Amino acid sequence: MPRPLSASTVAIVKATVPALEAHGLAITRRMYERLFRDPAMRDLFNQSHHGETGAQPKALAGAILAYARNIEAPGVLAAAVERIAQKHVGLNILPEHYPAVAEALLGAIQDVLGEAATPGILTAWGEAYWFLADLLIGREKQIYHDQAAAPGGWNGWRDFRVVEKRAESEVITSFLLAPADGGAVLRHRPGQYLTFWLEIPGQAPLKRNYSISSAPGDATYRISVKREPQGLASNWLHDAVQPGAILRTAAPAGDFVLPEQCERPVVLLSGGVGQTPFLSMLHALAARAEGPAAQFVHGTLSGATHALGQEVRGLAAASGGRIRASVFYEGPRPQDRPGEDFDIAGRISAEWLAANTPLAGADYYLCGPRPFLRDLTAALTRLGVPAGQIHYEFFGPADELLAA
Repeated sequence: MPRPLSASTVAIVKATVPALEAHGLAITRRMYERLFRDPAMRDLFNQSHHGETGAQPKALAGAILAYARNIEAPGVLAAAVERIAQKHVGLNILPEHYPAVAEALLGAIQDVLGEAATPGILTAWGEAYWFLADLLIGREKQIYHDQAAAPGGWNGWRDFRVVEKRAESEVITSFLLAPADGGAVLRHRPGQYLTFWLEIPGQAPLKRNYSISSAPGDATYRISVKREPQGLASNWLHDAVQPGAILRTAAPAGDFVLPEQCERPVVLLSGGVGQTPFLSMLHALAARAEGPAAQFVHGTLSGATHALGQEVRGLAAASGGRIRASVFYEGPRPQDRPGEDFDIAGRISAEWLAANTPLAGADYYLCGPRPFLRDLTAALTRLGVPAGQIHYEFFGPADELLAA
């Protein structure tokens, strides 16, 4: 554990909350401008989160503000620290990268706040930064150790060969990956993702995270990737990557995982490609000799976008009633068959969840677009599901100190 923050630092950081509320986004945008002057630092980041939407600077501004507000009780941020550490390990962030971020952040504070950024404020924020950085460095060191020590584990980037490519729908394609060195792979926890270093001709290196959609095993991983209209990486994977191609990936990471022991029934709620980590969870639940009941509830546009439906129904059918699957099509096509391809026309609703799921008697896992998560987490809260039983993941930038 790093040395506790001084009382003066705590007081100064708390006093900067109004300034962060007013200027936090300008600070984080400026921080990234300064940081990306170094190509080596720029290449550590997922640049899709730093494009026109500016989603990552917004997320980081919110994270810094939350840290300042909770500076007296940093334990409140334990879950965020774990999520950040897992992202950093996927990106192969190392202790030597942290000083550059510190310099960029403090420089950005000074640039944006001008004379208001007194030496005392800069010193306090420097101490606050390194307190959090030391927490992350310590946790990341442990994760790296555990990855390397586990059977089939590794650190850094490892070459994987695409051994199978399969279209799952009009927009989602799966890739089965095996180590190019012929060795075993680290058995992932259901819900984890792989971070890829992609080298697309004519482009700077790209970093992308894709959830593992296969059952935990020792030989291969499967990812199921949605083609995004403007997605450089996803379009390249769909159009150019064929069996035999080599992709570089870090070891599985992520904290949105199914626990080893489930205390309550499990409800998996997904929208669109958000179902991919739940495929791995569903395989794991089906493989357990005993365990709680589970529901897989998935919403998508129609049969054109619905992927891996037969796999889900097969797992449910083989479970002896322990697993139930319910599929919603927002706009079924004439050829989409009720009761076979899908179960309900429309969107997943609070009313349906209230009538068909255990609510406070279950743990809910949600993954999908932000509007999907916002609406359904709010609905579950209104229906009385305790906050500690609502777990969610979204595909996009996270509230990180060193951002993905």
